Amino acid sequence: MWIDTHCHLDAAEFDADREAVRATARQAGVTRCVIPAVHAKHWAEVAQLAQWHGDAYALGIHPLFVPHAQDGDLLALDQALSERASDPRLVAVGEIGLDFFVPELCTPAMRERQWFFYTAQLKLAQKHGLPVILHVRRSADLLLKGLRQCPVLSGIAHAFNGSAQQAQAFVDMGLALGFGGTLTYERSLQLRSLACHLPLTHIVLETDAPDIPPQWLYRTAEQREQGEPQGRNSPTELPRIAQVLADVRGVSLNDLAAATTRNALRVLPKLART
Repeated sequence: MWIDTHCHLDAAEFDADREAVRATARQAGVTRCVIPAVHAKHWAEVAQLAQWHGDAYALGIHPLFVPHAQDGDLLALDQALSERASDPRLVAVGEIGLDFFVPELCTPAMRERQWFFYTAQLKLAQKHGLPVILHVRRSADLLLKGLRQCPVLSGIAHAFNGSAQQAQAFVDMGLALGFGGTLTYERSLQLRSLACHLPLTHIVLETDAPDIPPQWLYRTAEQREQGEPQGRNSPTELPRIAQVLADVRGVSLNDLAAATTRNALRVLPKLART
Protein backbone atom coordinates (compact mmCIF):
# COMPACT_ATOMS: atom_id res chain seq x y z
CA MET A 1 0.00 0.00 0.00
CA TRP A 2 2.78 2.46 0.89
CA ILE A 3 6.44 2.85 -0.04
CA ASP A 4 8.72 4.76 2.31
CA THR A 5 11.26 6.01 -0.22
CA HIS A 6 13.73 7.18 2.43
CA CYS A 7 14.20 5.40 5.74
CA HIS A 8 17.49 4.96 7.62
CA LEU A 9 16.54 1.64 9.16
CA ASP A 10 20.22 0.99 9.86
CA ALA A 11 20.45 3.95 12.27
CA ALA A 12 21.57 3.32 15.83
CA GLU A 13 18.23 4.61 17.13
CA PHE A 14 16.67 1.34 15.93
CA ASP A 15 19.27 -1.03 17.37
CA ALA A 16 17.11 -2.07 20.31
CA ASP A 17 13.94 -2.94 18.37
CA ARG A 18 14.63 -2.81 14.63
CA GLU A 19 12.68 -5.99 13.85
CA ALA A 20 9.63 -4.78 15.77
CA VAL A 21 9.78 -1.36 14.10
CA ARG A 22 9.76 -2.89 10.64
CA ALA A 23 7.02 -5.36 11.54
CA THR A 24 4.80 -2.61 12.94
CA ALA A 25 5.30 -0.52 9.80
CA ARG A 26 4.35 -3.47 7.64
CA GLN A 27 1.16 -3.93 9.66
CA ALA A 28 0.41 -0.26 8.97
CA GLY A 29 0.64 -0.92 5.23
CA VAL A 30 4.24 0.14 4.54
CA THR A 31 5.13 -2.74 2.26
CA ARG A 32 8.54 -1.47 1.18
CA CYS A 33 11.23 0.85 2.50
CA VAL A 34 14.22 2.22 0.62
CA ILE A 35 17.25 2.29 2.90
CA PRO A 36 19.89 4.74 1.67
CA ALA A 37 23.45 4.35 2.90
CA VAL A 38 25.39 7.34 4.20
CA HIS A 39 28.97 6.03 4.35
CA ALA A 40 31.07 3.18 2.97
CA LYS A 41 30.93 1.44 6.35
CA HIS A 42 27.13 1.21 6.02
CA TRP A 43 26.92 -0.42 2.58
CA ALA A 44 26.95 -4.05 3.65
CA GLU A 45 24.50 -3.39 6.49
CA VAL A 46 21.86 -1.64 4.41
CA ALA A 47 22.06 -4.38 1.79
CA GLN A 48 21.61 -7.04 4.45
CA LEU A 49 18.68 -5.23 6.07
CA ALA A 50 16.96 -4.88 2.71
CA GLN A 51 17.39 -8.59 2.10
CA TRP A 52 16.04 -9.54 5.53
CA HIS A 53 12.96 -7.38 5.31
CA GLY A 54 12.12 -7.56 1.62
CA ASP A 55 13.04 -3.91 1.20
CA ALA A 56 15.38 -2.00 -1.13
CA TYR A 57 18.59 -0.03 -0.64
CA ALA A 58 20.87 2.57 -2.17
CA LEU A 59 24.64 2.93 -1.89
CA GLY A 60 26.41 6.26 -1.62
CA ILE A 61 28.32 8.77 0.48
CA HIS A 62 26.17 11.38 2.26
CA PRO A 63 27.47 14.97 2.23
CA LEU A 64 27.56 15.03 6.04
CA PHE A 65 30.09 12.18 5.86
CA VAL A 66 32.25 13.74 3.17
CA PRO A 67 34.69 15.18 5.78
CA HIS A 68 35.47 11.61 6.88
CA ALA A 69 35.48 10.04 3.41
CA GLN A 70 38.55 9.12 1.40
CA ASP A 71 38.99 9.39 -2.35
CA GLY A 72 39.37 5.61 -2.34
CA ASP A 73 35.77 5.31 -1.16
CA LEU A 74 34.65 6.36 -4.63
CA LEU A 75 36.60 3.49 -6.16
CA ALA A 76 35.05 1.19 -3.58
CA LEU A 77 31.59 2.49 -4.48
CA ASP A 78 32.22 1.85 -8.16
CA GLN A 79 33.27 -1.70 -7.30
CA ALA A 80 30.31 -2.27 -4.99
CA LEU A 81 27.85 -1.09 -7.64
CA SER A 82 29.46 -3.44 -10.15
CA GLU A 83 29.42 -6.40 -7.79
CA ARG A 84 25.77 -5.82 -6.87
CA ALA A 85 24.55 -4.91 -10.34
CA SER A 86 22.33 -8.00 -10.51
CA ASP A 87 20.81 -7.40 -7.06
CA PRO A 88 17.22 -6.25 -7.64
CA ARG A 89 17.18 -4.63 -4.21
CA LEU A 90 19.88 -2.11 -5.18
CA VAL A 91 17.70 0.64 -6.63
CA ALA A 92 19.80 3.83 -6.60
CA VAL A 93 23.00 5.68 -5.78
CA GLY A 94 22.36 7.54 -2.58
CA GLU A 95 22.17 9.29 -0.32
CA ILE A 96 24.32 11.84 -2.14
CA GLY A 97 24.17 15.59 -2.57
CA LEU A 98 25.20 18.87 -1.01
CA ASP A 99 24.56 20.40 2.40
CA PHE A 100 25.09 24.12 2.93
CA PHE A 101 23.22 24.31 6.22
CA VAL A 102 25.80 22.78 8.56
CA PRO A 103 28.41 25.52 9.20
CA GLU A 104 31.37 23.13 9.09
CA LEU A 105 30.39 22.13 5.56
CA CYS A 106 30.17 25.69 4.27
CA THR A 107 33.86 26.61 4.25
CA PRO A 108 35.31 27.03 0.75
CA ALA A 109 37.38 23.87 1.13
CA MET A 110 34.41 21.77 2.26
CA ARG A 111 32.12 23.16 -0.41
CA GLU A 112 34.68 22.12 -2.99
CA ARG A 113 35.08 18.71 -1.37
CA GLN A 114 31.32 18.15 -1.33
CA TRP A 115 31.09 19.13 -4.98
CA PHE A 116 33.85 16.66 -5.86
CA PHE A 117 32.07 13.76 -4.16
CA TYR A 118 28.65 14.77 -5.50
CA THR A 119 29.69 15.00 -9.14
CA ALA A 120 31.81 11.84 -8.89
CA GLN A 121 28.80 9.93 -7.60
CA LEU A 122 26.57 11.35 -10.33
CA LYS A 123 29.05 9.94 -12.84
CA LEU A 124 28.88 6.56 -11.12
CA ALA A 125 25.08 6.63 -11.25
CA GLN A 126 25.31 7.43 -14.94
CA LYS A 127 27.90 4.69 -15.53
CA HIS A 128 25.82 2.03 -13.76
CA GLY A 129 22.46 3.18 -15.12
CA LEU A 130 21.01 3.89 -11.69
CA PRO A 131 18.77 6.68 -10.34
CA VAL A 132 19.97 8.94 -7.54
CA ILE A 133 18.59 9.84 -4.11
CA LEU A 134 19.61 13.44 -3.44
CA HIS A 135 20.20 15.27 -0.17
CA VAL A 136 18.99 18.83 -0.78
CA ARG A 137 19.66 21.36 1.97
CA ARG A 138 20.19 24.95 0.87
CA SER A 139 21.82 23.53 -2.22
CA ALA A 140 19.13 23.04 -4.87
CA ASP A 141 20.61 25.31 -7.53
CA LEU A 142 24.06 23.75 -7.35
CA LEU A 143 22.58 20.25 -7.33
CA LEU A 144 20.69 21.14 -10.49
CA LYS A 145 23.90 22.41 -12.05
CA GLY A 146 25.50 19.05 -11.39
CA LEU A 147 22.55 17.21 -12.94
CA ARG A 148 22.76 19.37 -16.05
CA GLN A 149 26.43 18.53 -16.39
CA CYS A 150 25.87 14.83 -15.71
CA PRO A 151 22.29 13.74 -16.43
CA VAL A 152 21.08 10.62 -14.65
CA LEU A 153 18.33 8.10 -15.28
CA SER A 154 15.90 9.51 -12.69
CA GLY A 155 15.69 9.82 -8.94
CA ILE A 156 14.31 11.61 -5.91
CA ALA A 157 15.06 15.02 -4.43
CA HIS A 158 14.72 13.89 -0.83
CA ALA A 159 13.05 16.11 1.81
CA PHE A 160 12.56 18.83 -0.76
CA ASN A 161 11.92 22.28 0.69
CA GLY A 162 12.87 24.66 -2.11
CA SER A 163 11.01 26.99 -4.40
CA ALA A 164 8.41 26.15 -7.03
CA GLN A 165 10.92 27.05 -9.74
CA GLN A 166 13.53 24.70 -8.29
CA ALA A 167 10.91 21.97 -7.92
CA GLN A 168 9.96 22.32 -11.58
CA ALA A 169 13.62 22.10 -12.59
CA PHE A 170 14.01 18.77 -10.78
CA VAL A 171 10.76 17.53 -12.33
CA ASP A 172 11.96 18.55 -15.79
CA MET A 173 15.03 16.35 -15.23
CA GLY A 174 12.86 13.34 -14.44
CA LEU A 175 13.09 13.40 -10.67
CA ALA A 176 10.32 13.14 -8.12
CA LEU A 177 10.19 15.19 -4.93
CA GLY A 178 10.09 13.49 -1.54
CA PHE A 179 7.67 14.79 1.09
CA GLY A 180 7.70 13.72 4.72
CA GLY A 181 7.47 14.98 8.27
CA THR A 182 8.17 18.63 7.52
CA LEU A 183 4.87 18.80 5.63
CA THR A 184 2.93 18.01 8.81
CA TYR A 185 3.85 21.26 10.56
CA GLU A 186 1.16 23.90 10.27
CA ARG A 187 3.83 26.59 9.86
CA SER A 188 5.14 24.90 6.68
CA LEU A 189 2.91 27.07 4.53
CA GLN A 190 5.23 27.35 1.52
CA LEU A 191 5.90 23.63 1.47
CA ARG A 192 2.21 22.81 1.77
CA SER A 193 1.44 25.16 -1.09
CA LEU A 194 4.06 23.44 -3.22
CA ALA A 195 2.74 20.00 -2.28
CA CYS A 196 -0.75 21.15 -3.23
CA HIS A 197 0.14 22.54 -6.66
CA LEU A 198 2.92 20.19 -7.78
CA PRO A 199 1.68 17.56 -10.25
CA LEU A 200 0.79 14.44 -8.28
CA THR A 201 2.81 12.44 -10.80
CA HIS A 202 6.02 13.79 -9.28
CA ILE A 203 5.43 13.26 -5.56
CA VAL A 204 6.75 10.39 -3.44
CA LEU A 205 6.44 9.83 0.28
CA GLU A 206 9.17 9.32 2.86
CA THR A 207 9.83 9.49 6.57
CA ASP A 208 13.64 9.94 6.73
CA ALA A 209 13.26 7.96 9.96
CA PRO A 210 14.57 8.33 12.58
CA ASP A 211 15.11 11.97 11.48
CA ILE A 212 12.56 14.70 10.62
CA PRO A 213 9.85 13.68 13.11
CA PRO A 214 6.31 14.73 12.15
CA GLN A 215 4.60 17.37 14.23
CA TRP A 216 2.88 14.90 16.57
CA LEU A 217 6.25 13.48 17.65
CA TYR A 218 8.13 16.76 18.00
CA ARG A 219 8.92 18.22 21.42
CA THR A 220 10.20 21.74 21.95
CA ALA A 221 13.37 22.43 23.90
CA GLU A 222 11.23 23.57 26.84
CA GLN A 223 9.23 20.35 26.76
CA ARG A 224 12.39 18.29 26.63
CA GLU A 225 13.80 20.21 29.60
CA GLN A 226 10.64 19.26 31.50
CA GLY A 227 11.33 15.61 30.83
CA GLU A 228 9.16 14.96 27.79
CA PRO A 229 11.14 12.73 25.40
CA GLN A 230 11.46 13.54 21.73
CA GLY A 231 9.33 11.12 19.77
CA ARG A 232 11.25 8.73 17.52
CA ASN A 233 10.25 8.82 13.89
CA SER A 234 9.77 5.48 12.16
CA PRO A 235 8.30 4.16 8.89
CA THR A 236 5.08 3.43 10.78
CA GLU A 237 4.35 7.17 10.61
CA LEU A 238 4.14 7.17 6.79
CA PRO A 239 0.37 6.60 6.44
CA ARG A 240 -0.36 9.42 8.87
CA ILE A 241 2.03 11.73 7.00
CA ALA A 242 0.25 10.67 3.83
CA GLN A 243 -3.10 11.64 5.35
CA VAL A 244 -1.81 15.19 5.84
CA LEU A 245 -0.78 15.35 2.20
CA ALA A 246 -4.11 13.91 1.09
CA ASP A 247 -5.93 16.57 3.11
CA VAL A 248 -3.74 19.34 1.67
CA ARG A 249 -4.42 18.18 -1.88
CA GLY A 250 -8.05 17.24 -1.34
CA VAL A 251 -7.64 13.67 -2.59
CA SER A 252 -8.53 10.33 -1.06
CA LEU A 253 -5.94 8.36 0.83
CA ASN A 254 -6.40 5.42 -1.55
CA ASP A 255 -5.79 7.59 -4.59
CA LEU A 256 -2.69 9.08 -2.97
CA ALA A 257 -1.36 5.62 -2.11
CA ALA A 258 -1.82 4.44 -5.67
CA ALA A 259 -0.27 7.55 -7.20
CA THR A 260 2.78 7.76 -4.95
CA THR A 261 3.43 4.04 -5.38
CA ARG A 262 3.34 4.41 -9.18
CA ASN A 263 5.69 7.38 -8.92
CA ALA A 264 8.19 5.53 -6.74
CA LEU A 265 8.23 2.58 -9.12
CA ARG A 266 8.76 4.92 -12.06
CA VAL A 267 11.69 6.88 -10.65
CA LEU A 268 13.25 3.83 -8.96
CA PRO A 269 12.44 1.19 -11.62
CA LYS A 270 14.15 -1.74 -9.88
CA LEU A 271 11.69 -1.34 -6.97
CA ALA A 272 9.16 -3.20 -9.08
CA ARG A 273 11.37 -6.29 -8.84
CA THR A 274 11.57 -6.37 -5.03
